[in-house]
Amino acid sequence: MPSEPSPAKARQEEFDEFAGDYDTALNKGLKFTGEKKEYYAEGRVRWLQQRLADLKLGQPKSCLDYGCGTGTSAPQLTSVLGINDYLGFDPSTESVTEATRTHGQDGGPGTARISFTHDLAGIPSSSVDMAFCNGVFHHIPPADRAGCVQEIVRILKPGGVFAFWENNPWNPIVRLLMRLVPFDRDAIMLWPLEAKKLVSSGGLTFLDRTYYFIYPSSLAFLRPSEPSLSGLPLGGQYLLVFQKR
Repeated sequence: MPSEPSPAKARQEEFDEFAGDYDTALNKGLKFTGEKKEYYAEGRVRWLQQRLADLKLGQPKSCLDYGCGTGTSAPQLTSVLGINDYLGFDPSTESVTEATRTHGQDGGPGTARISFTHDLAGIPSSSVDMAFCNGVFHHIPPADRAGCVQEIVRILKPGGVFAFWENNPWNPIVRLLMRLVPFDRDAIMLWPLEAKKLVSSGGLTFLDRTYYFIYPSSLAFLRPSEPSLSGLPLGGQYLLVFQKR
């Protein structure tokens, strides 16, 4: 009798299934905000750029996009943040194939190297200035999360930065929208303190926590106030910044 797939394997197979139609599935939830995924992808990177500057952490040149999916963040990380060497990792082989087909060398002529892989073990240790993830860990079974952090720590250079974006469980609208997205319905969200403890226990030093994406497009005129409110748990997502000791 065939054995049941592990939770991690089941999630990989689920994302293989959605890889070709990921944007459509995601936009089912986002449509109520009046924005598409590109708005949030660019907003995350621009806010991260501001936080790195405020924390005086310098300019990362190489980046691991952990759980990159179909590569939505690749153009923003290379063009906005100025990453020269981008590597997207995802366990879903179909997602990696779609990301490679869609983005290829999107970093601009002669400016950035963009590549994707589903082989995490093949990435050299201490090889990137920054690790980035967005909405990844709520898809990872809780028992597997610490091991994933350890792999990220292994790949980061000493002094490297981990930018950890997650959906904000304090926000009831986010919970509603996640129920509308097929691959988010059974996700197990992480509270900010829980995420801080998880990543810190892996050997990284916690530096910063902020919240972002408060207003839908109908209230876009209020968005300039978001930086001043980023310390309050109002936004749709939160960003934690860590550094490798």
